[in-house]
Amino acid sequence: MSIQTLPTESIDPLADGWRRPRGPRSGYRVDAWVALALAGFTALSLTLTRSAGIMDEAPWWLAAWWVVLIALPLAGRRRWPEAVALVVSLVFGIFGSMGVSDPLFSSICLYVAIYSVGAWSHRRTVARWTRLGIIASMFVWLFWTLLEHANQATAIPELSREGFFSPYAAYGLLQVLINLVYFWAAYHFGDTAWQAARRSDALETRTRELATERERTATQAVTLERVRIARELHDVVAHHVSLMGVQAGAARRILDRDPAAAARAITVIEDSARTAVEELHTMLGALRADENDCEGTQPAHQTTSTRGVDQLAELALETTNAGLSVRVQVIGDPRPVPGTIGLSLYRIAQEALTNTRKHAGAGATAEVRLRYEADAVELEVTDTGRGARPAGGPGAGGLGPGGLGAGLGQRGMRERIAAVGGSLELANRPRGGYLVRARVPLASPRPGVPSERGSIEHDRNEHDRNEHDMSAGTQA
Repeated sequence: MSIQTLPTESIDPLADGWRRPRGPRSGYRVDAWVALALAGFTALSLTLTRSAGIMDEAPWWLAAWWVVLIALPLAGRRRWPEAVALVVSLVFGIFGSMGVSDPLFSSICLYVAIYSVGAWSHRRTVARWTRLGIIASMFVWLFWTLLEHANQATAIPELSREGFFSPYAAYGLLQVLINLVYFWAAYHFGDTAWQAARRSDALETRTRELATERERTATQAVTLERVRIARELHDVVAHHVSLMGVQAGAARRILDRDPAAAARAITVIEDSARTAVEELHTMLGALRADENDCEGTQPAHQTTSTRGVDQLAELALETTNAGLSVRVQVIGDPRPVPGTIGLSLYRIAQEALTNTRKHAGAGATAEVRLRYEADAVELEVTDTGRGARPAGGPGAGGLGPGGLGAGLGQRGMRERIAAVGGSLELANRPRGGYLVRARVPLASPRPGVPSERGSIEHDRNEHDRNEHDMSAGTQA
């Protein structure tokens, strides 16, 4: 027969519905050995008591039954605590009234039975009233016995009944105090054992939850790190490989008729390859530094590149050399930009220009505007290309910046801007072409310092309106 324990994993140990687990099978074996040991000691104590001439009126067969019934039921105290306590208390009272008892181990058996109700019962209300009922019955029996013996001169004759506070009254009060301590201890320590088991189970549950959460966090950290590495590789490799592909194609077409131009294109390919390798080395070095950060041997918060908004001019020159004319414009007073934000804006501009070069079409130009506001920095990349085709149109597939499908590039932009708490706008321009606008909040302006945001917003809106008006005039 297998012993089933109630599941407690789904119940909070500190909630009212918690039930103490019965424990492993070995616990039942321990209870059985304890019951056998108490039966043996009770039999020995009873034998010595009868040999001393105390309580020797009852026959031996009745004493044997008493030993069996007072001790052996304790083997089931973990599984049926209320029933065991009731059986032991009834045996204790009934056989005690018949003159079968010992002065020590029968009281220990009753104590263990009452204690087990508080320690193991799954029904706390039943456990409380079971113990209170047993204790009340025992006190009724005690008071009845004391009153009955008070009127019998042959019962404890050495104690006088004379006087207001006679020796017999002192004896009776002493019995009451002893039983109060005895039953209070059985009740209190039973509840204490149950509460201790509850706290232990709560601690184990919290430990398991923390371990699960730690594993989940580690898995999420690995996933986020893989996304970060993939994003960095895409931004570094896609730009330079795309540039090299364009230049290689141009060099192949003009190699016979214009060797000098082909040589310049090959030089651009060489420079792009060298820059890509340098950036990859920088990124891999930063990733290894991140590993050291976990051990506390390197400073944290290093970026995987030294690129930032200060390198936008270099990016524009590199793209111009690749055949796409790019103009850079800085609006507002330059101010320090955190490295993480600067890298994100640089990568967004890099991806936008790569998309423009690949998809905007021949003769397209691009413009990079960097706006410094009092409480934010904004990057705007526009081109004069074809823009994004509508979703569902010929060759369309949910097109993103510069006509590129909403794939890794657009997703990388959104992830980068979300990581620094900014916003990203991707849209067709009224006159044609595409717009990529990224805005990242910076430190709040100090009280009393006038904000440049209003005038900058006005300039930007005016610029967009002019484009719209020019587009409308052209269409007319």
